[in-house]
Amino acid sequence: MSSLILNCSSCTSSSLPRLSPHKHSEQKAPIIQSNTNWAKKAVINVLTGALSFNLLLSSPLALESSSSVQSVPPSPSPSLTCHEGEDAAESEPRQVVAKTNEGIVEEAWQIVNDSFLDTGRHRWTPQNWQRKREDILSSSIQTRSKAHGIIKRMLASLGDPYTRFLSPAEFSKMARYDMSGIGINLREVPDANGVVTLKVLGLILDGPAHSAGVRQGDEVLAVNGVDVRGKSAFEVSSLLQGPSETFVTIEVKHGNCGPIESIQVQRQLVARTPVFYRLEHLDNGTTSVGYMRLKEFNALARKDLVTAMKRLQDMGASYFILDLRDNLGGLVQAGIEIAKLFLNEGETITYTVGRDPQYQKTIVADNSPLVTAPVIVLVNNRTASASEIVASALHDNCRAVLVGEKTFGKGLIQSVYELHDGSGVVVTIGKYVTPNHMDINGNGIEPDYRNLPG
Repeated sequence: MSSLILNCSSCTSSSLPRLSPHKHSEQKAPIIQSNTNWAKKAVINVLTGALSFNLLLSSPLALESSSSVQSVPPSPSPSLTCHEGEDAAESEPRQVVAKTNEGIVEEAWQIVNDSFLDTGRHRWTPQNWQRKREDILSSSIQTRSKAHGIIKRMLASLGDPYTRFLSPAEFSKMARYDMSGIGINLREVPDANGVVTLKVLGLILDGPAHSAGVRQGDEVLAVNGVDVRGKSAFEVSSLLQGPSETFVTIEVKHGNCGPIESIQVQRQLVARTPVFYRLEHLDNGTTSVGYMRLKEFNALARKDLVTAMKRLQDMGASYFILDLRDNLGGLVQAGIEIAKLFLNEGETITYTVGRDPQYQKTIVADNSPLVTAPVIVLVNNRTASASEIVASALHDNCRAVLVGEKTFGKGLIQSVYELHDGSGVVVTIGKYVTPNHMDINGNGIEPDYRNLPG
């Protein structure tokens, strides 16, 4: 068998079999192809793909973004004292607190003042931002529409294309997000002892979980008999996912004091797999290659990729091709979890940088890799965000060589904050840096090879 040595620019070498020409049926995605529909796709996927959000309300709350749950304002963190009479009230949406026009503008100003990260244009300084506040609030703001206009211009002055204002209708649409498949959102809340618990953040009213008896503020204890204590909201949301019309059993504790109830919920939302895979036979059938295409990073991405990798291994794959071309991203946490499948425990996946200390993190793999066979990652100029995190993590840790085109260069973190009148602001609050300390944003990642040698 002939072999090909592909050298990663940050590694020593990876020995991979030669890839010979191979014919594909029309249903198969070719190993290398161009996509002329990127502009259209970028517009369609700008929220779920190229951008990776946290949804933050004015009260403490965090949620990774996309589309389709009615946002229900969160209940306060549980106190040490149980108040049974409060539980029923917390299970229904609260009324929006009235606030003056000046108060709404100042609320948006304060969010930027506390969290905004200037990632290139260098227009923002604390002194200039304070002067802007004084100028804006020096006179009365007569109408809510004028207040919204002021916020738009204030954010535009930052020169960051991703920091922007959301009308109440736009915020409501963005907040309708369901990562679970049963119409709930989960958030991680530390209890009085610092132990992280999973709380129901929001519900689709009359959705599957709400109709079955799940309520706002419930603590999720188990899914299909699996204890979820210590698991992340992303991991548990993945456990909740499944085909439409199937059932999932969740154990919840209602309110702050109980009782504990086991509830069976019928999934009514279709969860689409983003993974396509097949076994390629190369070198006249002497070499088997596991080809995996990942179209986006959603809640099913890790689970379905694990299934694909195991099946391809069982079928005799000697190395893998992970195709991230035209993958604009999605849930960053899904990308992080997928990178862990290939890395050794303790290896760095990415660094996050931000003004707020909570966004200054080193994210590392915490388990042994699922596979140790050589990996090729296919990239192009539409490989963005979470895809770039995965590609750079595997490349910089010498687990893969990159083949294709320079990637898009979208490495920013945005958060979405709700204002007290139901509108919102999207603010850039951080950025991702590769394990080799390269700023992804605006730079992209250079491949090791433009094409796979024949």
